[in-house]
Amino acid sequence: MSKENENENSTVETEPKVETPETEEVAESSEKEEENTTDELTQLKELVAEWEDKYLRTHADFENAKKRLAKDKATAVSYANESFANDMLSVVDSFESALATIEAVESEESSEVLDKIKEGLDLTYAQLTKVLEKNGIKAVECEGEFNPDVHQAIMQVDSDEKNSGDIVQVLQKGYTIKDRLLRPAMVSTAK
Repeated sequence: MSKENENENSTVETEPKVETPETEEVAESSEKEEENTTDELTQLKELVAEWEDKYLRTHADFENAKKRLAKDKATAVSYANESFANDMLSVVDSFESALATIEAVESEESSEVLDKIKEGLDLTYAQLTKVLEKNGIKAVECEGEFNPDVHQAIMQVDSDEKNSGDIVQVLQKGYTIKDRLLRPAMVSTAK
């Protein structure tokens, strides 16, 4: 038996170690699997990056829309009373007209009753203008040069005292509510 063992050992030793084609195929297939796995991993990373980009853009759009809605809401609340304020301007005009009429009455015709009426109208007018100013409604300035953004020229008159384009007379006061024009001032300008 020892001879047989020697023969076996010698055969084993004498056979050269050569990789069989099966081993090469296994090595190639494992390399292909690694490449496929790497390609698949790269594709998945790109897909994740794409979805992350879409998420960030959608989130930014949402935040912008939220800010725009908040701004629109604030604007709507600020100017909610605009139509009411516009209607109140006719009351202010009536008060101003009544005060101007009382002032026009000659002092000889003035009586104690008329003085009390004037005083009451002055107080009521002052209170009304305070309430309007408290709510952001202010009269348009009508001194100096004509401004088409806040003035409406009704007529032009000759004037030696004013330069061309300057306001000569205010026919109806204009008003703004916060930073928006409520009603333009109707004025006459110098030629």
